[in-house]
Amino acid sequence: MLARILLGLAIGEKIVTSEYVKQAMQKVGNANILINIVSRRVRQLNAGGGSSSRPLIADTVNMGAADIALLEIIEEKLTWSQEGEPMMKEQDDRSAA
Repeated sequence: MLARILLGLAIGEKIVTSEYVKQAMQKVGNANILINIVSRRVRQLNAGGGSSSRPLIADTVNMGAADIALLEIIEEKLTWSQEGEPMMKEQDDRSAA
């Protein structure tokens, strides 16, 4: 069910990798919160402009926004508040573009 909901976020993108969903779910622990975090982060990534619209991981070639958001969670580059609001970590080790 969670994968189907996240697949809805990937319309027009590469299909979300189910392994990413499983790993991110282990980090977050609650499917509803994971869906909220990923959907909000996807909106941020797709918005363009500003620092919050840039990926926090270096290699994003051929990746959809949902996969990027999931990897940011897996690699602990993205944290969240109790309400599920995604927050970028203070230290930013992205490679310069």
